[in-house]
Amino acid sequence: MAAYTVMVVDDDQDIRDGIDIYLKNDGYSVLQAENGRDALHLLEKNEVHLMILDIMMPEMDGIEATFKIRQERNIPIIMLSAKSEETDKIHGLSIGADDYITKPFHPMELMAQVKSQMRRYTQLGTYEKRESMIQVDGLILDQEAKCVQLDGVTIKLTPIEYRITELLMLHLGRVFSIHEIYERVWKEPAYNSENIVAVHIRKIREKIELDPKKPRYIKVVWGVGYLIEKEEGRV
Repeated sequence: MAAYTVMVVDDDQDIRDGIDIYLKNDGYSVLQAENGRDALHLLEKNEVHLMILDIMMPEMDGIEATFKIRQERNIPIIMLSAKSEETDKIHGLSIGADDYITKPFHPMELMAQVKSQMRRYTQLGTYEKRESMIQVDGLILDQEAKCVQLDGVTIKLTPIEYRITELLMLHLGRVFSIHEIYERVWKEPAYNSENIVAVHIRKIREKIELDPKKPRYIKVVWGVGYLIEKEEGRV
């Protein structure tokens, strides 16, 4: 396995050290930080492929750190949260976190999330390719470059946001239910997936729609799911 680097950010030394052991046993290199500010400094000096980021921390919490990271980078971010932080979890997803895990958790549960996110990050575009570029009006998905452009401007999408957009654009005109989107993109059973998918759809709309409340591209079929419609006359 390639020596991918994971950064563990938590103000609890015991939690960091415990996660560190499991990551290294699976062959990952590990960096540790005790708050968001230290994590950003480490990120400037090191190549990091995934971050495990606690929400509640001194100096700079996980929400603010995620916001700043997403201004520059698209690496996967898994948030750690207490059960009482449901609102923070949704907010974290809305600003760019890819997934979250609730404390207390079993280390193997976290490792499964790490492997899943790392696989998606390093192997984007595993859906069957029909053509290199797919275009709907001003929206273009380039599967070779793994990017999305809107009216000639590259849109910064997280890995999960890219995969959702790719799924919908590979199947123009087809409606996908929330459960289908979750299972196809996250590649795991869709339990309590409604909020997670809805938050990511909202963030994609904020990036590609002039008016997210009146979307031009990602449409909802109430009670069914989401789709990107074919252009008129497109086969």
